[in-house]
Amino acid sequence: MRLARAATPDGVVTGEYRDGSIVADGTEYAVGREADLLAPCVPSALYCVGRNYAETLAQMEYDRPEEPDFFIKPPTSVIAHEEPIPYPPFTDELTYAGELAAVIGEECRDVAPDAVPEVVRGYTIMNDVDALDQGGRTARKAFDGSGPLGPWIETDLDPRGLDMHTDVSGERRQEANTELMLFDPFEVVSFLSERFTFRPGDVVAFGSPANPGLVEPGDVVEITYEGIGTLRNPIAEPQTA
Repeated sequence: MRLARAATPDGVVTGEYRDGSIVADGTEYAVGREADLLAPCVPSALYCVGRNYAETLAQMEYDRPEEPDFFIKPPTSVIAHEEPIPYPPFTDELTYAGELAAVIGEECRDVAPDAVPEVVRGYTIMNDVDALDQGGRTARKAFDGSGPLGPWIETDLDPRGLDMHTDVSGERRQEANTELMLFDPFEVVSFLSERFTFRPGDVVAFGSPANPGLVEPGDVVEITYEGIGTLRNPIAEPQTA
């Protein structure tokens, strides 16, 4: 099932996405006419893993990590499917990175790998937007609008062995399969749960395959994961300082 959040004349609703409509509490809303998709969850934090594909390590000349290498984005980084990605005034090197992400379904801690499916509500797509010419990870990756998320949560999905690709303005930029992850999704969620208490709606993103790259104003980034769909966001004109 695909769970989506949307703004409707009746307020914000969460329901099942079916063929261009959202059905919530027995009412059907046509997306684009009666409903606008929102980010599919409201996380207290986004836990993001880096350096999780061997090809990316080689491309970036990074050493292989001994355990998942992670950072955190705040809730203010989240924007929805089709919402423009801001181009901040403090960067000249804005990049995309297409990632699979889990949405946590219940408060939990110290989750064993084989129990992870029990605490994950489903899977969605994240674009880990990066101001590459800034300093540390927080400056680069945690600004407002740096975490496009959506378009919905797929609740019936095995995250292992999924094909993905990223297109920028119609040009194929990334193509990979989640089986190439160094640490699979169940390992990552379990590892992070040893350090943090997850809350419902929290997001765990599993890292980008090779070829994350630069975008320009006017570009459109489309990230597709097998079994989920496509997260699409245009790049806005640069903001003024």
